[in-house]
Amino acid sequence: MAYWLFKTEPDTFSIDTLRTQKRSCWEGVRNYQARNMLRDDVKVGDSVLVYHSSCKHVGVAGIAKVTKASYPDHYAFDIESDYYDAKSTVDNPRWFMVDIEFVRKTERVIPLAVLKAMPELANLPLVKRGNRLSVMPVSEPEWQAILSKEQLPSR
Repeated sequence: MAYWLFKTEPDTFSIDTLRTQKRSCWEGVRNYQARNMLRDDVKVGDSVLVYHSSCKHVGVAGIAKVTKASYPDHYAFDIESDYYDAKSTVDNPRWFMVDIEFVRKTERVIPLAVLKAMPELANLPLVKRGNRLSVMPVSEPEWQAILSKEQLPSR
């Protein structure tokens, strides 16, 4: 089993949306490096940190599990979709997605500022300046360190 962080904008799709739907495809990834990870590396049973970005409370908001391995992102073929790509075809798909299911919300949104302050996350792409990757691997020690910050610090 591997660990991942998937970024989403909660106005588009949030951990609460996933909780309501229970399962969903993770579509719309339009970065080649992130696409390659979804296509080649993300496997059924892998655990996912759902990370909210571009919002008031940026940070890790919940946990999901991969339930379906990579398959072509059919939204790329739909001219009505925001994710349409004329160069992606059924015979030669350019974009891929996986399915995930809700596991749980984190006890709080674990803020990016908290993550950036953690020395054990120094190599995590999320905390590095200029990183815009929407899918990234997380090591098991990083996963444990992130989840150790669910509780608010005692005063």
